[in-house]
Amino acid sequence: MSVSIDVTKACANGFVPLRAAIEAGRIPGGVLGVVDASDRRALHHAGRAQCAPESLPMRADTVFDLASLTKPVFTTTALLAQVAAGRISLEDTLGQLIPDLRQYDIDTAPERRLTLQACLAHQTHLPAVEPLYTYGQSPATLRAFILQRVWPVGPAVYSDINFLLAGIALERITGRSLAEQPLADGFSFCPDPAHCAATEFCTWRGRVMRGEVHDENAFAFGGAAGHAGLFGTADALLDFAARTLHDTPDPAPIRRRIHADRSIGWQLPSPGWSGSDACSQATIGHTGFTGTGLWLDFGRGCAWTLLTNRVHPSRHADSGIAGLRRAVGEAVLGG
Repeated sequence: MSVSIDVTKACANGFVPLRAAIEAGRIPGGVLGVVDASDRRALHHAGRAQCAPESLPMRADTVFDLASLTKPVFTTTALLAQVAAGRISLEDTLGQLIPDLRQYDIDTAPERRLTLQACLAHQTHLPAVEPLYTYGQSPATLRAFILQRVWPVGPAVYSDINFLLAGIALERITGRSLAEQPLADGFSFCPDPAHCAATEFCTWRGRVMRGEVHDENAFAFGGAAGHAGLFGTADALLDFAARTLHDTPDPAPIRRRIHADRSIGWQLPSPGWSGSDACSQATIGHTGFTGTGLWLDFGRGCAWTLLTNRVHPSRHADSGIAGLRRAVGEAVLGG
């Protein structure tokens, strides 16, 4: 049974460490939102949405590059909808979903035997990341490249490659590119830059990224990929969280522990995790490299999102984001 939470008080408490980080100059700005399963919500914001080349204020409705929140909020959700509709199974292999995967080595390629569940729970041999964008910027060619690539075999790690392949599987299942997939209000793969928080000055692209995806591989894939590319507001994430809190029974794939600290698409509580030790064990969460995060505590019937532009103007600085996330979680939950 969930425990009720005062969202107004929780958001005010969580805003204290966020505001302190901004005032200390560790991050330019941020938005914090808290919601419960009945969709009562509160939002606080502070700081700057952009510092360079010009200064712009943060707003409650600022659009953020959600980075790896794309994985659970978009890709996992869309694929589980296909599972619920009976079109696919989590036990389907990538070879079944993407017939041309490793098509020159169909009988022995290990990638063809990977299940969708293994990819979504990061239980594969695929590497964490690879600079695919350095091979070129043709989305069609890059998709073909990663499908035929002989990936090095290693231990199971949190992997962007898992979700790049899962995104291609979604395209094949639906017959639509990722950019053409339906999105809830407040989310976009192609936002208006004027409404966006800035991320990094990218030496490869030669400009501050604002309204263009920060992740280089997602950019080279055309802006939308299974692992990154989604933009959204705090309210959009709170809408998603409220629906998920209300509609997700236990056990459900996103709440079921698959291995160690992972469910399907989400991270689960473990020592030192981003949601803080104040979370109930019935919590799921995820973070994004740009400084974003979303956590849903089913035990307390509440969720919170912390959105920052901590990589602006550069990722090569100590923003203290790991400690900030934990401090905000503890404050929101009254820890």
